[in-house]
Amino acid sequence: MKKTTYTFLFFITALIGCKSETLETHIISTPIIAKAASVQRINTEAVGQKFAIATQGDHSTKAALQMFSMGGNIIDAAIAASFTLAVERPQSTGISGGGFFLFYEAKTKKTYAIDFRERGPHLVKENMFIDKNDVYQKSRSKNGILAVAVPGLVAGLFEIHQKFGSLPFEKTLEPARQLAENGFPVYPNLSEALLDRADILRQDPSASSIFLAKDLKPWPVGHILVQKDLAASLRKIQRKGRDGFYKGSIAKALIQLSKKENGLIDQMDLDNYHVRWREPLHGQFHGYEIFTMPPPSSGGVHVLQFLNILEKDNLAKHGIFTAKSIHLAGAALQEAFADRAQFLGDPDFSKIPVKALISLPYAESRRREISLDRARKANEVKMGNLQHYESSDTTHFSIMDDQGNAVASTQTINGWMGAGIVIPGTGIVLNNEMDDFTAQVGTANMFGAIGGKPNSIEPGKTPLSSMSPTIIIHDQKPLLSLGAPGGTRIISCVAQTILNYLEYKLPLYESIASIRYHHQWQPDILQIEMPGPTKIELKKLQDMGYEVSLSPVGCNVMAVAREGNNFHAVADPRDIGTSASE
Repeated sequence: MKKTTYTFLFFITALIGCKSETLETHIISTPIIAKAASVQRINTEAVGQKFAIATQGDHSTKAALQMFSMGGNIIDAAIAASFTLAVERPQSTGISGGGFFLFYEAKTKKTYAIDFRERGPHLVKENMFIDKNDVYQKSRSKNGILAVAVPGLVAGLFEIHQKFGSLPFEKTLEPARQLAENGFPVYPNLSEALLDRADILRQDPSASSIFLAKDLKPWPVGHILVQKDLAASLRKIQRKGRDGFYKGSIAKALIQLSKKENGLIDQMDLDNYHVRWREPLHGQFHGYEIFTMPPPSSGGVHVLQFLNILEKDNLAKHGIFTAKSIHLAGAALQEAFADRAQFLGDPDFSKIPVKALISLPYAESRRREISLDRARKANEVKMGNLQHYESSDTTHFSIMDDQGNAVASTQTINGWMGAGIVIPGTGIVLNNEMDDFTAQVGTANMFGAIGGKPNSIEPGKTPLSSMSPTIIIHDQKPLLSLGAPGGTRIISCVAQTILNYLEYKLPLYESIASIRYHHQWQPDILQIEMPGPTKIELKKLQDMGYEVSLSPVGCNVMAVAREGNNFHAVADPRDIGTSASE
């Protein structure tokens, strides 16, 4: 078993020699590589014929590789990557978090959409973060015990493994346990997160004892972060599966902390947590079948909506970084985010007009609202009329194998370091997923997303998410598996990667590394990554009326593509993700 890495010259040679039988890949217009992605390709991509993996961490990729080397299947690899990410990226994900998991099973040709997101505790109230003066107390939904929703990650991964895994569950957790036990060097993104959240971490003795030095300063880059208590917690889950987290000493410690800090989670919440198996959303773009997550993910809905609006515009003819192409795509994103604020939420609690939102007639009606030569201000962009059509931080990985299976999974504890507190004696960082609910209609969460009534706080409800794990099928075989972390930017990053690959025909690396743009309606700003398009095209966008910000978009795509007889994996070079294959 070997990791496949190569230089740029080797990549071009391999690409020419392994031209896809299903997708003609060529550069129509020269891509502009984002400044943050302008690194060597070593470790970020790999090509192989048996399988390919792209994760957001080196140890996580190695954990998935290890499962394949032991004779495990793609699900074993996915479970190992998930738990190892929970150790390797405590700022992004963890075993107190949750996520979405998309799995295309070759033998049945069925795509499964599994929702193990966190849920609202049964004692929550709709206005719990609003004070007596009707003011939204933002810090309470982001920091401390009230920000914590009922975790779902362990339940979800255990249930997925029980249904599809082949190796013993205990073995799939061993790479994560060993990593927690032995430690790993703090890398720049983790160091940045610790520095950003240091004031909150200092307030919690359990968190500060792990993530801060004795002088209460964050661990610097290069420090070996050892998480002995987390290793012990993983060992309990290895032995007892789901019950190792939701019952026993870990559950008791969580409940005791909740009582001590006047939190809401109790044993009833843990006992009543259920994984939800949902019907994936299905759409088409240029003849390719797209499967993605349904609500309570808003991401899948709006990725399809974005592609539907733009499908007939022939953007490739205009060029990938022309003002016209960026304008049309940015305007489509504006409309999608306006609809998100009004219509999206948990379908178990509200009627979500999914069929209308992803219908082609609705997309055509929204496309007619877009002017070809003028940007619209936020107050000019309204949610759509559906009556005629209805009948910061996270992680992601993608895997494909030569059996024809594909996995795309996005997981999170929400913001950097979650709620900033750790369950005493367990090493488990708690999520702050309650901030993803609409605490007050019309207010924004930590990612600036405006919330609507369907996403209001309720017991047992799942907060709205932008996570967008997506699998594209062609000729009844997976062609592309992808997704990203990044809050609301996930939607634009996943949608643009698909657009780059299928519309502009860019190679996979360039589809991911090229500059990105993002517009989420409110705030009324078109973000474009450095170095941006040419000065001429940038001036055209500003003359149309856009307020352009040349700034990081803040998401990292992990993808695997089938190209002929090969699998091509790319981990976004903006971050420390890695890819491997055989």
